[in-house]
Amino acid sequence: MIIIKSPREIEAIHQAGLVVAKVFQELDAFLRPGVSTQDVNDLVERVMAENGARSAEKGYCGYPAAACVSVNEQLVHGIPSPKRILHDGDIVSVDLVAEKNGFMGDACRTYVIGIAGERQKKLVEATEECFWNAMKLVKPGVHLGDVGHEIELTAKKHGYTVARDYTGHGIGTSMHEDPYIPNYGTPGSGPILREGMTICIEPMLLEGRSDLRVLKDGWTAVAKDGKLTCHYENTLVVTSSGYRILTMLDEEKEERGLTI
Repeated sequence: MIIIKSPREIEAIHQAGLVVAKVFQELDAFLRPGVSTQDVNDLVERVMAENGARSAEKGYCGYPAAACVSVNEQLVHGIPSPKRILHDGDIVSVDLVAEKNGFMGDACRTYVIGIAGERQKKLVEATEECFWNAMKLVKPGVHLGDVGHEIELTAKKHGYTVARDYTGHGIGTSMHEDPYIPNYGTPGSGPILREGMTICIEPMLLEGRSDLRVLKDGWTAVAKDGKLTCHYENTLVVTSSGYRILTMLDEEKEERGLTI
């Protein structure tokens, strides 16, 4: 069942989303060669606590950490470790869910670490382009199949594949709600967007084949061919005329020319 949120609920999700945005703001200045994925996790936990929130990921179905920190061939659900040190040329996806006053905000960013080549930068840029191209379609009356189709179309244009085993989703008082939103789709198919829906759209791209395997830790999903992967996500609400991003600070929105 897809839950339409009230203005009060939307604002509560926004407040959780702002905590996520503040974490990313600190990560922008923090991430560099020599930092461990555990260091990233510790920063996430600290900033959330300072802003009256907690990590909804920690303890979720037994997940042991406050953030999913996935490096290079790790697409999603990478478990932070003091032994995993970031180096020049790595790309690292940090996927966060903050819970504040019972509501969730969910987003992911992928960072290029230190000195890197065009290969890494191109993949990150293409993944973000998939998100923003899909966002241009979001408004009441649009089928989610159109959104997924646009993500896959953009990925293919750049020579990448999309993950088929993991999807975007609705969000509210639960981390994962209906509808589920694949990164592929058939135009004119799927649930229809309505004002007040709060959803997470999250392109997940792979440099090679879309085949994945889960490591022995039971969580980390990696590309079977060992090639690079990338992930980008925001929480948004469908408005009467389009959408509003709930996991970005106002200055970020202004830079992109978005409605605050």
